[in-house]
Amino acid sequence: MNITPLVWFITIAVTIAFFVYEFFAHVRRPHEPSIGESARWSAFYIGLALLFGVGIGVMSGWTYGGEYFAGYLTEKALSVDNLFVFLIVMTGFAVPKIYQQKVLMIGIVIALVLRGVFIAVGAALIENFSWIFYLFGALLLFLAYRQAFAHGEADPSQGRFMNFVRRHLPVSDEYNADRLTVVKDGRRFVTPMLLVIIAIGFVDLVFAVDSIPAIYGLTEEAYIVFTANAFALMGLRQLYFLIGGLLERLVYLAQGLAVILAFIGVKLVLHAMHVNELPFINGGEPMLWAPEIPIWFSLLFIAGTIAVATAASLIKTRGDRDAPARPLTTPAADDEMAADRERETS
Repeated sequence: MNITPLVWFITIAVTIAFFVYEFFAHVRRPHEPSIGESARWSAFYIGLALLFGVGIGVMSGWTYGGEYFAGYLTEKALSVDNLFVFLIVMTGFAVPKIYQQKVLMIGIVIALVLRGVFIAVGAALIENFSWIFYLFGALLLFLAYRQAFAHGEADPSQGRFMNFVRRHLPVSDEYNADRLTVVKDGRRFVTPMLLVIIAIGFVDLVFAVDSIPAIYGLTEEAYIVFTANAFALMGLRQLYFLIGGLLERLVYLAQGLAVILAFIGVKLVLHAMHVNELPFINGGEPMLWAPEIPIWFSLLFIAGTIAVATAASLIKTRGDRDAPARPLTTPAADDEMAADRERETS
């Protein structure tokens, strides 16, 4: 792919313009978006992302188009997982619903900036050190294991990092609209809103460690990595309000993402073996017998895994909702109550 500096400039400028429009058109006035508003804008951004992928396929070839779609699907799935943690943060800090849009918007912008930095670093490492694929692959396999066997979600608002922040910043007990600081008795305090934003930024940093190695396992084109991430984050705010209740039903999302991360980790290790230059592995010679997983298979595998995880989650939670309620008394208690009734009637 031959991406000129002008194309990069236009892409980044248009991305910034979208987020500026989002802020002034939707976020500046505090309100809770309606389902209709969220659905329309979510559909718009998803349609725009799909149209952009078709454009890449037509202009640069469908190999790159397939890499974009595989990367977009992976980043979108990881972003939904990110939304679930955002929900935990919002609940932990008891953020009023009319201010949640602003928190999400700031969190998404922070995520895009952090991922942009990671993309640039990743591109430089890949360009100069082929052995980085071994490191990325091992990292993804570790993250897949952690994702699959994590027992519940920790509350980021009560984590060590946030406790450290509370110890070093004077924090007020209540929100003051959407302000970040407030003056009380001549002393300036930070509001819980600032703590929420700090927590969201910390979560974004953690998720960037997952997402960037994952997409570099699908493509080495920094332009595709950036645009797939940008489109995955666009519309994420609306998606939060659209599927808020559904998030809690995606009980197998973590396992589905673990499978995807493990698959990409194996793909990266195989690619590292194929381009091996490390002198202590196979004498520094590439292992050409190592298979290269084609992008069409990666795309089908990722899409299939997301579909199965989503369907299994909805079936499981629907079954749980339809299950009869557990009796509030034990069999022994039931026998005793029956005996009491019999004594009363005799």
